[in-house]
Amino acid sequence: MNNAATSDLRPLPDQPLAAKTLRVWKIGAAAESLFLFLLPAGYWGSTFVWDLPMWPLYVSAGFFLLLALLNIFVIQTLKWRRWRYKVYENEVELMRGVFIVERVIIPMIRVQHVDTRQGPILRHYKLASVTISTAATIHEIPGLEMEKADELRDRIARLAREADPDE
Repeated sequence: MNNAATSDLRPLPDQPLAAKTLRVWKIGAAAESLFLFLLPAGYWGSTFVWDLPMWPLYVSAGFFLLLALLNIFVIQTLKWRRWRYKVYENEVELMRGVFIVERVIIPMIRVQHVDTRQGPILRHYKLASVTISTAATIHEIPGLEMEKADELRDRIARLAREADPDE
């Protein structure tokens, strides 16, 4: 491939999420992982009723523990490292994904409204998510510092108003 062809490519978005977002995602993944252990717990409970072998309990508990640790410590870290965004004058670009990288471009003219959102864990860490609503869907930029999320929400809303020819 020659340099002329590569110079026409759009650069990757360069704005990362807040570092504390990784901690929040790990907490969420740990909470989700508790549900994985319902299956081995159910099997363990059934051993009191029926005469079942214990080896499936050990195998499934080990397997689910391995999955939980992989999700909490590897997948969430890769997801956080990959997540980037960039706000341009006419569009917002998002890049996310671990194994399959998705890049989304949201034209400002399509933006209907922009919100900030905060759950209890995000609030504890003084983080917020910015949601960008279009007629088709809602896009989210998760885990920004509160001040940055408010600034980004206001900036996208202003750029969307400027891009709307009806106003």
